[in-house]
Amino acid sequence: MKTDTIFYRLFQSFPSIFFELIQLPATEANNYSFDSVEVKQLSFRIDGIFLPQNNNPHVPIYFCEVQFQKDNDFYGRFFEEIFMYLSKTDSCL
Repeated sequence: MKTDTIFYRLFQSFPSIFFELIQLPATEANNYSFDSVEVKQLSFRIDGIFLPQNNNPHVPIYFCEVQFQKDNDFYGRFFEEIFMYLSKTDSCL
């Protein structure tokens, strides 16, 4: 699966846009770094993850996936990618 480069570059350059889309203050982006992460096993690729910069356990992690066409398996695959990521990293301390 390939990362959507348009949205990757957009969120990388202007992370505040993501937070505006989910109706949070744009300044919330100052607390996060953004990257695309590949989870090894079945080679899932999450379009983007906003990770707290200071590993603050009280700040949520945001997973970002962009779809341009109907995908009946989207939610199952997306949650599978999220849970795989959480099980393979120490991000949910």
